[in-house]
Amino acid sequence: MTDTGLKGIEAVLAIARRGSFRAAALDLAMSTTALSHVIGRLEAGLGVRLFNRTTRSVALTDAGREFVARVAPALAEIRAAMETVRSRRETPSGTLRINASVQAGRAVAPMVLAFLRRYPDMQVDLVTEGRLVDIVAEGFDLGIRPADLVPRDMIALPLGQAQRHALVAAPKWLAVHPAPASPADLDPVHCIRVRLPNGALLRWPLEKDGEQAPFEAAGRLTVDEAAIARAAVLDGAGIGLFHEADVAEDIAAGRMTRLLEDWTPERSGFSLYYPGRRNPSAGFVAFLAMVRLEARSGIPERAIPASSPGQHAV
Repeated sequence: MTDTGLKGIEAVLAIARRGSFRAAALDLAMSTTALSHVIGRLEAGLGVRLFNRTTRSVALTDAGREFVARVAPALAEIRAAMETVRSRRETPSGTLRINASVQAGRAVAPMVLAFLRRYPDMQVDLVTEGRLVDIVAEGFDLGIRPADLVPRDMIALPLGQAQRHALVAAPKWLAVHPAPASPADLDPVHCIRVRLPNGALLRWPLEKDGEQAPFEAAGRLTVDEAAIARAAVLDGAGIGLFHEADVAEDIAAGRMTRLLEDWTPERSGFSLYYPGRRNPSAGFVAFLAMVRLEARSGIPERAIPASSPGQHAV
């Protein structure tokens, strides 16, 4: 197979996966014009159109769907063969692609930076997003999510420490509203609602001594980003629920007051997960070794603080 043919197949799969030429071009690190030329040459060589496309949309033709169904497994085998050869190198090199939630990405970032310092020939593509993706189908080597969200067919390793939520309000809000002594004292209309990546509204997972008291906020503000929720709480808009690490500095500085702390116990931490591999690359093996060493040492990581705006609220 010529290099042009292989690039064409990779281009078709990228467009089919992302649903647009622009997004696929970004994934492949090429211009949309160059990508269009690659597809055009492939279609000309095959003598059949693989995509129906307009200025607003792109979709596989029937021939395109059949093509993708048959070449995707073949390309996976080609990549596996190339990976096997690369894995024989003594020095880890190449790119490690990791998909994580925003919070998990912040937690693993120090380890990623240490990994890059140790192995100068390695690159890491760390993608953070709220939705839980199929890491195999979307071309990732590793995933990082809360332990209870790891798919059952994956191999999982514990990563980092247990997580906690924090229920908080600003002193200006507490100056005119009584602090709740129990979940029963929470007024739903004064609690900021959180929308999850799947569109559902979060039920606050309050629990004490095994007694669960899931709570449904019903405030006038609904958010899906921690930075917006934090700004709202600081402005006195009401009570918010956050990952503890996201508001630890605000609590320490007195900008927020923690509420019902005994109703937010520790929960399972993050897990790094991956499918079983017969011939893992040297870089993949090296990163897993670092994760295992971290787990054995028991030394807490220093996570990246939640200071950027594009972050999910939970």
